[in-house]
Amino acid sequence: MCKPVTCKICGKITWEGCGKHIDEVKASVPADQWCDGNHSTTKD
Repeated sequence: MCKPVTCKICGKITWEGCGKHIDEVKASVPADQWCDGNHSTTKD
């Protein structure tokens, strides 16, 4: 079962678990609070 967790990089909500229930987790989170996983890894 999947559950919402806080992204360690951006602080928004993402998911943890088996991957079969991502849509259910995502449906419970406002779109502007969902972590899309696109984090910049470049350094100056």
